[in-house]
Order: sequence, then structure tokens, then C-alpha cells
Amino acid sequence: METSAFRRIASTLTIGSFSVAALMGIAALLGAGSFGTREGQVLLTTLIVGAASICVLCYLGTAGTRWAGFGGTGAVAALVPTVTALILVWGESSADGLFRTFGIGLVVALTLAQVCLLLALAADRPTLGVALWSTVAAAAVLAFLVVTMILGPSSDGGLWRAVGVVGILDVLGTLITIAMAKFGDPARASSVSSRDGTLRVTLSADQARDINNLVRRTGRSADHIVGEAVDRFLHG
Repeated sequence: METSAFRRIASTLTIGSFSVAALMGIAALLGAGSFGTREGQVLLTTLIVGAASICVLCYLGTAGTRWAGFGGTGAVAALVPTVTALILVWGESSADGLFRTFGIGLVVALTLAQVCLLLALAADRPTLGVALWSTVAAAAVLAFLVVTMILGPSSDGGLWRAVGVVGILDVLGTLITIAMAKFGDPARASSVSSRDGTLRVTLSADQARDINNLVRRTGRSADHIVGEAVDRFLHG
């Protein structure tokens, strides 16, 4: 199955599942009678499915790239907090181990979603390598620290300070990486000579056909494919 087709199917299923959950939540809110435990469970289920759907869309961003393994790992990891959350909402069990499993699974799933989003946006931009990988490293360290706190709750002020510092660096790096990837990389823009900072070229029919085939097969944009080819040619 082509990557683009897989993305369409996966995204359709993801959006469809959340749409059903959203309708259930709306029905619970607008239904007759008082708002009780059952309605609360339906709303929590909607939130759980919605959060899982957002994570899945982040994982799909790596489909068709060399980072697809991160997306696949994230999709599997997301099952843990999703299932445990539904058990906590609908089941009778509230064991401490179940809460810890949910917490650890949630940290891992969210971290992988963040990493996949960053890779999908910036992995093809060599000039963003420092910002990208330093942010990924900060996210990994933050996840480790939070998991450590979940496994062994501590009142150690040093650990809390470390979590705060790394968390701030993680958020800052994420904002910088996304902003530079989406709204322009000054270093890259200054390397071209056109007036508006961009360069337009005309490709032959054969080249255009080959690029369109790659777009359909990999699901990546034509801009990323051409940009990566130029970077490889210019920088070896």
C-alpha cells in the first residue's frame, strides 16, 4: 500500500473514531435528565479518544520517511494510556499500579507525538539540525525525569527544579523549531539571491513526473523532495 493511501485511511479512521466519540459526548450533554455518572463517563471517553486521535495524527506525520519507526512505536505506545484510561473510567479497578501504568504510558506517548511532529516538520531542514535534535534530547530527558517521579514519588526539590528547567527548555526548543520550520529559516533564506528570499526554477516534464511519483509514493510534499535533493547536491 502506498504511503499516501495509508495516510488517508489511517487519518480517516482516526477522525471517524473521534467523530463518533464526539457525538456521544454531545448526546450526553444534551440528553434529557440530570448529568450523572454515566454522562461523565461518556464525556471522559470522548476526551480520551480525542487525545489519542491527536497523537495518532502526529505519528502519521512520519509515514513514508526514514523516521517512520518513531511513528509506529508511538502508535503502539499510545495504546497503553488509552486502554488504561478507559479501564479507569469504566471499570471498577483503581489500583495504584494501574494509575502508574497510565502515567508512564501517557508520558511516553506524548513524548513520541512531540518528537514525530518535530521530525515531520524539521527533519528535512539540515540548518535546523541543532534546534531539532537538542529539543528531542530535552524531551527525552524530561520524559525520563517524569517517569522517575511516577515510579518513586519524591519531595526532593532538586528533582522538581530539574523537571522545571528541562521542561522550559523543551517548550522553548519546540516553539523555535516549529516557528523556523514553518515561517522561514533565516540562514537558509539568505543563501538565495532572489529579491523575496525564494528561488523558482522550471523542471522538465520528466523531472516533474518523477517528483509527482515520489509525492504519491511517499506522501511527502514536492517542496521537501526538491529541497532535500538540492541540499544533497550542494552539500554532498
